[in-house]
Amino acid sequence: MTSTLAEAGSAIGGGRSPRGVRGVYIANLVAQAGIVVTGAVVRITASGLGCPTWPECVDGSVTPTSQQSESWHKYIEFGNRLLTFVLVILALGAVAAALVDRRRRRRADLPARPAVTALAFVPLLGTVAQAVLGGITVLTGLHPATVAAHFLLSMTIIAGVVALVVRSGDAGDRPITWLTPRPVRVLGWLLVATGGLVVFLGVLVTGSGPHSGDDAAERLGFDPRTVAWLHADVVLLFLGLVVGLLVALSLLGGPRTAVRRSWLLLAVTLTQGAVGYLQYFTGLPEVLVGIHVLGACLVWITVLFVPAALRSRGGTGDAAPADDGLATVR
Repeated sequence: MTSTLAEAGSAIGGGRSPRGVRGVYIANLVAQAGIVVTGAVVRITASGLGCPTWPECVDGSVTPTSQQSESWHKYIEFGNRLLTFVLVILALGAVAAALVDRRRRRRADLPARPAVTALAFVPLLGTVAQAVLGGITVLTGLHPATVAAHFLLSMTIIAGVVALVVRSGDAGDRPITWLTPRPVRVLGWLLVATGGLVVFLGVLVTGSGPHSGDDAAERLGFDPRTVAWLHADVVLLFLGLVVGLLVALSLLGGPRTAVRRSWLLLAVTLTQGAVGYLQYFTGLPEVLVGIHVLGACLVWITVLFVPAALRSRGGTGDAAPADDGLATVR
């Protein structure tokens, strides 16, 4: 009897994390994207070595000193480092919120959500890894390989936090109800893979061009124009896949949430593409570079939310299951 009540509670949303807990998770997502943007500000203002040592800002001092020759650059770099403490606080909050939520589930005799609890550790572990990699980046004189790894690690952390936000909003872990046929779901994940390739090629473009974070920093050995063209070609492929997904969802009467997220992805992608071409033809002005980094985060976050809208966990979803013989996995 108790088990039946718990299953019923999960089915009607009892397994979903409370709004306050999910708010903590969402705050972590915003903060992880935010530090990517502030990191871009460090780079485009040539402040990457404003604090030339790590973990100290300068030998003998954790904070900037008046004797430093880095002028105002030291304050920009130090400010970005201080944001790490904000990330740590939010990450610890995510872990605490997950543990409190797990205790609530146990007391309410609701099904355990081990995946949610495990994902709650992603922001903390990722932030620690970023702090270490950030130090290596400084100590290697902003070598483009470590700078690229720094950015790609942030994208990986963001992916993990998106998964945390998504799974904490599900009514449960089982059953999984597929809301679209398999080809549409494959298309959704192909979008994610292509989006990842777009991000990776964008990193190569950045590592081959100006705005390294310091005038003395090395650059990758690729021709910036060639890499930029390749990046643009993959963006066009990505855009075509977004349009294809929208067409498929429209023809099949797909889930409303999936349709809304796909339209949002299309709008964000078109805006990001326009900014990309504008910065290319205007000589990469610093402001547009910063906006483009923000756009990259928004595109990545938006596309990661799309596959989750093509299925439902622990509930009935917002559309009838697809008639492809794969309606429910128990």
